[in-house]
Amino acid sequence: MSTCKGAWKLQEVRDQILAGEWIQYDASLDPGTLWSWGDNGDGQLGTSTGNISQSSPIQIPGTSWIDVAASSNTGFARKSDGTLWGWGDNNNGQIGDNTILRKSSPVQIPGTSWNDISGAGSVLARKTDGTLWGWGYANRGALGDNTTINKSSPVQIPGTSWNSVSGGETHTMARKTDGTLWSWGYNRYGKLGNNSLTNTSSPVQIPGTSWSDVSAGSAHTVARKTDGTLWSWGYATEGRLGNDLITPRSSPVQIPGTSWNNVSTGRGGNHTLATKTDGTLWAWGRRSSGQIGDNTREAQSSGRSSPVQIPGSWSGIHAGTSSSFARKTDGTLWSWGYNGSGNLGDITSINRSSPVQIPGTSWNDTASGTFTLARKA
Repeated sequence: MSTCKGAWKLQEVRDQILAGEWIQYDASLDPGTLWSWGDNGDGQLGTSTGNISQSSPIQIPGTSWIDVAASSNTGFARKSDGTLWGWGDNNNGQIGDNTILRKSSPVQIPGTSWNDISGAGSVLARKTDGTLWGWGYANRGALGDNTTINKSSPVQIPGTSWNSVSGGETHTMARKTDGTLWSWGYNRYGKLGNNSLTNTSSPVQIPGTSWSDVSAGSAHTVARKTDGTLWSWGYATEGRLGNDLITPRSSPVQIPGTSWNNVSTGRGGNHTLATKTDGTLWAWGRRSSGQIGDNTREAQSSGRSSPVQIPGSWSGIHAGTSSSFARKTDGTLWSWGYNGSGNLGDITSINRSSPVQIPGTSWNDTASGTFTLARKA
């Protein structure tokens, strides 16, 4: 069973119905308010309050927000009317407003009918017609538009029928409605997963079919198939691949376990969170700042190389650069890991190696870079 986010994404619903899936509407994903905390050196908190960091949630102006994304110092959010907004650092044109000027409050990105968005070094966003668009950093082909030239406004990525997208630090993964998986950008350590080490500036297909979810990290990628199995490839140091491997892989290798549900990698980081269908939460990879959440903190050379369980019953996850966030079924939001700029939102600047609760309730999806964005329903 899948959940339909916000105002019904009609094309996805149609695809899921044709595939014989049950659709469940989740009212907690309705439009709501947007909140931020953490570092604010580039105005990435979006509140027009100068460059002062915040260690607890503050509200960003506006309502009807239904989706959030973040790169290192730039925030993005989508409204229920299909408009897309950005703010913060803009040195590579990553806000997408046809300038390279930083913004300390949300400005609209050209276009309408935007659907999901993913931000990292490059920014990728999908429209309701299944087209995919990118802007920002393009070195080594990271945008996927067959160039290496930065863009300050949206340009279309080749192909149609795109269903979801996940941007890593220098590479991108995207899935089509037919269950195929595609990648482009920087291919060091084989993180594109196409059995090569060659960079590519346009989409290339990953072996296999029936892919249902994907998350691109700094130097590795993790993806789930419709049968509930989980697969990884790319850089293996510090246990990033989650299957006890210590050498890089340029094509998918399976992670132990079944019934995997959701997955999230730190887009600028080196750890992974994943949930199973029973609501359990698992983590692996780097743990130097406590971002695994298993009450340990070790040197960077000593990560978790296979999934370890985090206590509790969870319904939503987000892996940041060196911090982690997870939501429980009661709408409470929890965080752990690096907290130097108040990233965890717990009114302190102390790193945490196990989950601590963030003030407030009715929390929904979360995104983070050097700061954190979260939405309430």
